[in-house]
Amino acid sequence: MRGHNSALALSALPDLERHCQEIRTTILETCIKAGTGHVTSSMSCVEVLVALYRGGVMRYDPGNPQWNGRDRFVLSKGQASPALYVTLADAGFFPKAELDRFAQAEGIFGVHLQHSVPGVETTAGSLGMGFGLAAGMALAALKDRKNHLVFALLGDGELYEGSIWETAMFAAHHRLNNLVTIIDRNFLCTTDWTENLMRLEPLADKWRSFGFEVATIDGNDIGQVMAALKYVRSRRSARPLAILAETTKGAGIDSMADEPIWHGAAPTGAMIDTARTDLARSFKR
Repeated sequence: MRGHNSALALSALPDLERHCQEIRTTILETCIKAGTGHVTSSMSCVEVLVALYRGGVMRYDPGNPQWNGRDRFVLSKGQASPALYVTLADAGFFPKAELDRFAQAEGIFGVHLQHSVPGVETTAGSLGMGFGLAAGMALAALKDRKNHLVFALLGDGELYEGSIWETAMFAAHHRLNNLVTIIDRNFLCTTDWTENLMRLEPLADKWRSFGFEVATIDGNDIGQVMAALKYVRSRRSARPLAILAETTKGAGIDSMADEPIWHGAAPTGAMIDTARTDLARSFKR
């Protein structure tokens, strides 16, 4: 929110957990209605988005999405568009009823992220591109002596793209300490585990070797996400920050979680009730 302080009392964590529950439910129902959408890719990054938009981390104005003083958020893993669309609706950028038109011809919401949606900075879907755009925004902010931050959310499968590491070199070289890179480390790509397809580990060491300050957290624990982001605005390091958020792809829906076959798909038929039951059960744990 505009000018909101990033500090958050621990007493607010239950409210953020409730937002995570509500957003997961809305993501699922939005994709069920549309018959499409990357459900599992969206579920893994919910806590990150809730922390940014509802935890007092980012500065934004839903009544004026192009406010010059806003922090910029780039969803480089554009397949997780339902997660961002639902989060933006929850934050007041547009009426929640608009989500009924997700992936519909008359709507503004593409299956992959679209810039036409209020609050969305860039169209995304081709992996490896969003991170470069975020770094460019961060460099422009430094040169213009602006104090807003730029947040970029990457998928771990996206790290196979060479442009990611070109951008990492660029960011460290230009000392983009206003760039906060969050990697949704759910360990899965489209068809298999990342470490089976092509090993990414030791991932933290890789980011450090490129000149980043690195933190590793449980990305599906809202408390840990908030703790990692709490002081991003007051960091004194000249290095850009990379947060490895270890998550579960499909978090909250046990029957779909950690199953590559569900990449890019919404449940249908009898699986709809199973997914709903799983999600309701996860809220009671």
